[in-house]
Amino acid sequence: MLDKLNTALERKLPEQRVFLKSETGTRFVRLRPLTMAGIMAGGAVLMSWTIVVTAIFLMDTISSGNQREQSQRERAIYEARLNALSKERDDRASEAAAAQDRFFVALEEISDMQSDLLASEDRRTELETGIEVIQKTLRHTIKERDASRSEHETLLAEMEGTDGNGPALARAKSSDGSVAFLTAALEATAAERDNALKFSEEAETIVEDLRFEMQLNEDRNNRIFQRLEEAVTVSLQPLDKMFRAAGMPTESILNEVRRGYSGQGGPLLPVTKSTSGGATVNDGTTARANTLLKELDRINLFRIAADKTPVGVPVKSAYRFTSGFGYRRDPKGAGRRMHAGVDFAGPRGTPIYASADGVVTFAGWQSGYGRLVKIKHAFGIETRYAHNSKIRVKVGQRVSRGDRIGDMGATGRVTGVHLHYEVRINGNPVNPMTYIKAGRDVF
Repeated sequence: MLDKLNTALERKLPEQRVFLKSETGTRFVRLRPLTMAGIMAGGAVLMSWTIVVTAIFLMDTISSGNQREQSQRERAIYEARLNALSKERDDRASEAAAAQDRFFVALEEISDMQSDLLASEDRRTELETGIEVIQKTLRHTIKERDASRSEHETLLAEMEGTDGNGPALARAKSSDGSVAFLTAALEATAAERDNALKFSEEAETIVEDLRFEMQLNEDRNNRIFQRLEEAVTVSLQPLDKMFRAAGMPTESILNEVRRGYSGQGGPLLPVTKSTSGGATVNDGTTARANTLLKELDRINLFRIAADKTPVGVPVKSAYRFTSGFGYRRDPKGAGRRMHAGVDFAGPRGTPIYASADGVVTFAGWQSGYGRLVKIKHAFGIETRYAHNSKIRVKVGQRVSRGDRIGDMGATGRVTGVHLHYEVRINGNPVNPMTYIKAGRDVF
């Protein structure tokens, strides 16, 4: 068989001899065609393997370079996005602080305006009482003036009774004392009349001044009301919008807060009557003031409800948003699964804060969640903070928004260090970003 192969290959690969010369003699090695074919095939295989290995190495080198460049580009993009998010968070925090400062300033202005409003109401009541007294005095003076005029005309008629009444005139002339008395009475009546007219003119001037002052007070009160109403509108609309954006019924929430903050009391004092004698003023201004006070109370209820709602961000340090709420491909390779919260990735030990006021109902280890903290809030809301490296609260502890409750870690079913944050209403998971985005409009 080998001889046949050698014979077949003889034409293509003739037999070769390799001579090896040494001091003792000369030897040679016969290279038969089959042997040379094997050597040539082995060399071709070795060369092909070298070429393939070299090509693979070059491709890996190029691919690694591309992956490094792509990783660097993605890292630069992530850093830029993280910086933008950090800047946006700082801007939001600054805006929230400024908005809170403006709200407190507005409350102080509202308090001052209410004091001015009450003072102006008291002043208006006093002015109305003064006008009424002046009008009564003026009417009394006018009656006295009319009576004096009538008496004066009667006396003049008696003195001018010479026409057909000569004896009366004679008696008047003969009685100097009576004439002097009548003259004095007439002068006194004329002086009283002049004084009454002067007092009437002064009273009318005072009344006009009081009416002008009342008009000025009404204009000022109107401007105060307008400013208060604008401030109430500016403060009320974002709060109402925040709860509506979070899908929460505002009226039922306010009613629940109102029931929880409805305490009243005080010692029972004896009934006393007012010495002013005036009735309570019930006009448009009073109705407007009552409406404004109701709106201010509504704002206060909204603020209380907002403190009890998880509108805050649980991570304040630099973080990366790695997974949203909803269905996703499981990071552990378990297929497409529901993700009941959002993930914030950051360095190990990053502080985690409560997103609203509430009570800690669970603080320990739970399968899948690792070290987990559960906080119960008002309105049937519960928040969960999972995969902590350390828990800093205890069950039953009452916390406020911004209190530190744990440190970010990688406990439980995870692929890296992050916070898994959930919001549940009556046990059903909802998207936490709805509340976070709604809170950015206010805080």
